[in-house]
Amino acid sequence: MKHITRNIFMPVVFILALSVSASAGIISSAKPADPAIEGRWDITIEDGGKKFPAWLEVMHSGHKRLVGQYVGITGSARPVSIIHFTDGKISFSLPPQWEEEDNDLSFKGTLRNDMLTGTMTAADGKTYNWSARRAPLLIREKAPVWGTPIKLFNGKDLTGWKALGKNQWIVENGVLKSPHSGANLITEKKFTDFKLHIEFRCPTGSNSGVYLRGRYEVQIEDSKGKQPQKDLLGAVYGFLTPSKMAAKDAGEWQAYDITLTGRMITVVLNGKKIICNQAIPGVTGGALDSNEGEPGPLYIQGDHGPIEYRNIVLTPAR
Repeated sequence: MKHITRNIFMPVVFILALSVSASAGIISSAKPADPAIEGRWDITIEDGGKKFPAWLEVMHSGHKRLVGQYVGITGSARPVSIIHFTDGKISFSLPPQWEEEDNDLSFKGTLRNDMLTGTMTAADGKTYNWSARRAPLLIREKAPVWGTPIKLFNGKDLTGWKALGKNQWIVENGVLKSPHSGANLITEKKFTDFKLHIEFRCPTGSNSGVYLRGRYEVQIEDSKGKQPQKDLLGAVYGFLTPSKMAAKDAGEWQAYDITLTGRMITVVLNGKKIICNQAIPGVTGGALDSNEGEPGPLYIQGDHGPIEYRNIVLTPAR
């Protein structure tokens, strides 16, 4: 995911680039960092009856400073330089992430019964309610026992899938194609822990992504010859950088073999292990929701240029 998709989420995008408002270095009056607020928080934004996901991590830096990182509905994780927390009240702000944003966005809330609630004021002056709960640890005590592989794509039609918007996806010669930017595609079934094999073909300059449980994007992009980064091929978008760039040339068929158990992910790209059993901190931009403890669908991105997929096989844990 590279930039804002201009769709129904645009009004909320302006709200979701949050973090700490305060001049750099002004911490003399801050109280010691408070473990009550530290940790990871799954956020839900409310806008006219609709709900949108976001994510916040709060951590201490030294003894008297709280810092963190934030993920909105689009874009990647961004650092939060100062988070104020006093007497159960939290506040922070963030500078604009996108060219369309002109002003900082402010965020205020209250911690009560280990839940956060509050309001956000957007750059256009509108205010939105939000709530947050602690993100689950998702620790698995036992190694998974794998079930029977499931062919998620039958090579003939879109059975088992649905488009999130006007559908542009087609099937030709056993290949699932998005010939131009349009709707994203999700499975009707939901999954928890699994192994996934998926093959893709990405044209020059194009961009897509595979969202695990509909929340964690493994990036797809034309990246041959580039150094690994958090927003290029093989990355868990905005969070985890692959150990090497194992990309093939644009237009060639490539393959991911991904294992997800709890938060722990292993990614093999074109036969080379590039992420080895690392923890995904939280939801990535573009997630369907922030309900990390629940099963979710496989979701493939079709709104960032042409992309093709085939041989999509998921093996669930029992």
